[in-house]
Amino acid sequence: MSASPWLSLIGIGEDGLAGLSGTAGLLIEQAALVVGGPRHLEMVERSGKGRKLAWVSPIAETLPEITRRRGDPVVVLASGDPFFYGIGNLLARSVAPGEMLVIPALSSVSLATARLHWPFEEISIISLCGRPIEGLAPLLQTGRRLLALSADETTPAAVAGYLSQRGFGQSTIHVLERLGGKAERIRQTRADQFNLPDIARLNLLGIELAAGREAIIISVTSGLDDALFAHDGQLTKREIRAVTLSSLAPRAGERLWDIGCGSGSISTEWALSHPANRALAIEENGGRAANAARNVTVLGVSRQVEIIHGHAPEALIDLAEPDAVFIGGGLRDGVLDAAWSRLKPAGRMVVNGVTLEAEAALIEAYHRFGGDLTRLSVERLDRIGTMHGFRPAMTVLQWRAVKP
Repeated sequence: MSASPWLSLIGIGEDGLAGLSGTAGLLIEQAALVVGGPRHLEMVERSGKGRKLAWVSPIAETLPEITRRRGDPVVVLASGDPFFYGIGNLLARSVAPGEMLVIPALSSVSLATARLHWPFEEISIISLCGRPIEGLAPLLQTGRRLLALSADETTPAAVAGYLSQRGFGQSTIHVLERLGGKAERIRQTRADQFNLPDIARLNLLGIELAAGREAIIISVTSGLDDALFAHDGQLTKREIRAVTLSSLAPRAGERLWDIGCGSGSISTEWALSHPANRALAIEENGGRAANAARNVTVLGVSRQVEIIHGHAPEALIDLAEPDAVFIGGGLRDGVLDAAWSRLKPAGRMVVNGVTLEAEAALIEAYHRFGGDLTRLSVERLDRIGTMHGFRPAMTVLQWRAVKP
């Protein structure tokens, strides 16, 4: 293995070679192999005598061709900053840090903030390249600003339609095309009046969010409105859900097992607590699993939550170990013990029960594993004839324990 850099990862902007440093230009001249997209290779077609190689699809299939040239001078061209939603992460998995020199250019986001005069620290950023548009849902907050990396020329109209559907039609969309080059163009319109023609494939969006009275806004704390979830009655209700999420204590980058997930509301809110969080939601009822899949999609966390249609504990066997476990869908067949045995050290387990049989199982678990038991009771105002009174929901016994 070479101990010095043989691979140069060079960011290039719309201004092409003219925007590169002297070092970057020299590396391209001397390279035996230059890899990039067709647009990037066209920018450097007259530079150097090395072979030019375009990425194939899927892009990872080009990596063996690159690593086979280890020790030879190789250049990979990337848009802007290669480690900002770029090829850098993929290459870093195959090439050791000491073997790769990285020369970034300005990212499209840096150029966009400069053009719009938006403070970088006050915006949210999302990539819609190969990702569902519903990922915008948690970011739709009144008065906020977003930068969205577009997949192609159809993305701006799709985003405008999505914003209008969610009650954010009054939002201003800035379409920024081919930033940093001679063909740069910036246009703006309201989302609900979007009709911009001839949009360049290379674009990103600056969005100034404005919510109408009927806008769907996802709270930044746990305990979302029950009406946001499709369900058949098998739903951890808002008040109990808020306490349950508090007991699970999500931390960034952790994995949850949600066993008997029902509508998937616990998994959804676990994922919403941090974009690096992941959840495996296990549900044996097909209709409920379908509802859970719909909910994680609509609420923008489908990339973070995997719905598993299966019966526990058998469905747990091949799953990656969890940092936390929630059981809300029954305690039969040794599910609790199976989950506890796979839970990581210092992991949290939370189980909610409403039946006498569940309570007995949770009291037994308390004696075996420790932790604490909490009885949760909620009463909601309801109409009683011509008057009103508080009607109690089913009492929940919650067991929470931390694995030694």
